[in-house]
Amino acid sequence: MARGDSRQSNGNESKQEEADRYRRAAEDALQQLDWTIGYLHGIKKTEISKALAKNRSFIRTQLMGEHEEALPSQHTEQT
Repeated sequence: MARGDSRQSNGNESKQEEADRYRRAAEDALQQLDWTIGYLHGIKKTEISKALAKNRSFIRTQLMGEHEEALPSQHTEQT
């Protein structure tokens, strides 16, 4: 069996593994964004944190197809 043939038989599996890897990377990036939003909110950079929170919401709901999870900074009297 040629090397290319073995890739075809495992193509679906490797594509799923690659998709899972990208999803994990996206989730890690969103966690970093969550931290950044919280930090900016904590140092009173609320306009920037609000803009990032909107971007985060769009990414999570529209691009990743997940439900929105509210951040603590989205529920304060400052935002």
